Amino acid sequence: MAGSIKLWMPLVASILVLAITGCGREEGAASGPEAQTEPNSIDPSAAAIINADETPGEWLSHGRTYSEQRFSPLAEIHTSNVDDLGLAWSFDLGTSRGIEATPIIHDGVMYVTASWNIVYALDAKSGAELWRFDPQVDRSRAAFMCCDIVNRGVALWGNKIFTGTIDGRLIALDAKSGEKYWDVQTVDLSKPYSITGAPRVVKGKVIIGNGGAELGVRGYVTAYDADTGELAWRFYTVPGDVAKEPESAAMAQAMTTWNGEWWKAGGGGTVWDSMAYDPDLDLFYIGVGNGSPWNQEIRSPGGGDNLFLSSIVALRPDTGDYVWHYQTTPGETWDYTATQHMILADLKIDGAVRKVIMQAPKNGFFYVLDRETGEFISAKNFVPVNWATHIDPETGRPVEIEDARWPGKAPYLQLPGPLGAHNWHPMSYNPDTGFVYIPAQEGPWVYAEDQSYEYKEGAWNTGSDFSLAMLPSDEAQFRALKSMVRGRLLAWDPVKQEPAWSFEHGGPWNGGVLSTAGGLVFQGTADAHFAAYDAVNGARLWRFFTQTGIVAAPISYAIDGEQYIAVAAGWGGSFTLGYGGPLPSGSVPNVGRVLVFKVDANGALPAIADSQFVAPTPPPATASQEIVAAGFQAYANYCVTCHGDQAQSSGLVPNLRYSSLLGDTDAWNAVVREGAFAASGMGNFGAIIDREQSEAIRAYVISEANNGYDAAFYEKIAREVNNAAQ
Repeated sequence: MAGSIKLWMPLVASILVLAITGCGREEGAASGPEAQTEPNSIDPSAAAIINADETPGEWLSHGRTYSEQRFSPLAEIHTSNVDDLGLAWSFDLGTSRGIEATPIIHDGVMYVTASWNIVYALDAKSGAELWRFDPQVDRSRAAFMCCDIVNRGVALWGNKIFTGTIDGRLIALDAKSGEKYWDVQTVDLSKPYSITGAPRVVKGKVIIGNGGAELGVRGYVTAYDADTGELAWRFYTVPGDVAKEPESAAMAQAMTTWNGEWWKAGGGGTVWDSMAYDPDLDLFYIGVGNGSPWNQEIRSPGGGDNLFLSSIVALRPDTGDYVWHYQTTPGETWDYTATQHMILADLKIDGAVRKVIMQAPKNGFFYVLDRETGEFISAKNFVPVNWATHIDPETGRPVEIEDARWPGKAPYLQLPGPLGAHNWHPMSYNPDTGFVYIPAQEGPWVYAEDQSYEYKEGAWNTGSDFSLAMLPSDEAQFRALKSMVRGRLLAWDPVKQEPAWSFEHGGPWNGGVLSTAGGLVFQGTADAHFAAYDAVNGARLWRFFTQTGIVAAPISYAIDGEQYIAVAAGWGGSFTLGYGGPLPSGSVPNVGRVLVFKVDANGALPAIADSQFVAPTPPPATASQEIVAAGFQAYANYCVTCHGDQAQSSGLVPNLRYSSLLGDTDAWNAVVREGAFAASGMGNFGAIIDREQSEAIRAYVISEANNGYDAAFYEKIAREVNNAAQ
């Protein structure tokens, strides 16, 4: 830990200057009594989604339209009456874990998902439950989730609802009853795959990707027949074993950009979130994720662009054939995914209207591309960055800062870190203002070579030394670091490539965004509020206390002439798991709910129950410094991403500092090495962590539990740093 403190001191100083000056059956359909098939009805299908503006009261697709603009033409709620918004109804989703779903609205029914992939159908006017479907996921697969047991919602096509599951299945349900039509396994369960993204349906094909690059998988996206669940096509995003025939000409092309034996660790490139579709061009766009491992010198010794990592790729939706690609981060080595939200729009640039696709990926640059050809148009950083100086306007490639390509070099404190300048939280484009509204954030990270790296199945395989990126334990350094972790709602002009306005939040990991024809922008925040802002100038016009943080994106719909605003509330995701304890947002995990608002409603949420929790006295810290240091390293390698930096959990999963297992070696090992809690989502690490390492981790947690840094300490620092920033 001492080494971590010494590293952070000079690096924090340098980055502060930057921040001030910078800007089961593989692919087969289910059989038996549940394997029903029925022809799709006509509505809602392609015509309804393509012509979504003709039914502005519905929300038929993930981003409302295939263009994914997340703009509602409804204007009954506007800047002059938004202050009269009140809670119309709320629905308890029965969980305190993260909720990332975008609801779908059709024919007065809302379809939404909760933790563990449970699907709900609700009366969109009253909130009454119509049906629910529990897919009974294998909860032990939670050990392969990088970022909580979350999912981003369902898709609707004809009379079917489609949902993906954390254990890799794609399921079709009857929209009226919730009965299951078909259930297919989309991944190889011997590998650490998962699904968190929402499916998309195009031309009768349900398209789904997967996650797991950090743990070692090969990415792909697959299309299934919406009626039968039969596999239609699959597009791999990175090449496989060179000894085997490439699956396509695109994979043969991509193979020339790789070196070494990348396929042994999968290669990465998972398509875990964003997709979009242009029906006029008949192009389907996917965003591709990071490399596996992150460290390119391990993944692809000698470099190479490593296609199609960190790329936007255009495919033909009928066949999955490759059309074009643009790579945002060639030779990706920072977890800089391009899976972030993509938006299609027509923009007037240099006097001509261009059909564009826009993205603000993790790497901190906002990209505008020609969506017909993939031609680079422009890019500029929308937050301070120190890995590249700019994007070359001729080549469309980043001009990298040499020290930022960290493999084989000294540790480098970088903005953005792996959580990105913008993560999965959807942004919105408002054609009335011409602005894109981005849930932007800043968070540094120390990238450093893992000198002892070896591939371990089922573990995080990054090739980066996480222990050097852990938060400093020195209080002064911790305060300085906290001041660098920021979040804002940013209005960005994509033509001028400059900010129009920004609204500063108390920290990062704030919710997705909705803009409306009423001149409003809606966003939930990490500090347990939901707010409306003036779309032109960013003034906050209305705010509601939601009792728990919001990461999901809002929607708008109308019933009987009344406009509603809806959002799913539930604090969670990767930042919350890793940093929600030592870097508190002002929220705590609480009841996950759907919240629905309309003008002149006056509903109220149930009162928050008083907490009677008293932290137990931890066992005495008796282990040697050497054992604690070894435990710190092992904790950084295997535990921090779920149980929190400094062993301080946000509460989504058990806070190990308070665990009754700390005083019982056998009980501790039964959980860590024998999988006693596997059914609850705690992995079995017996094949990865030996008994000596397990004991060292326990010693480290005991040490942290005795260091005097409790929840009140972290909250006090957060308040003081935020107050000083205002």
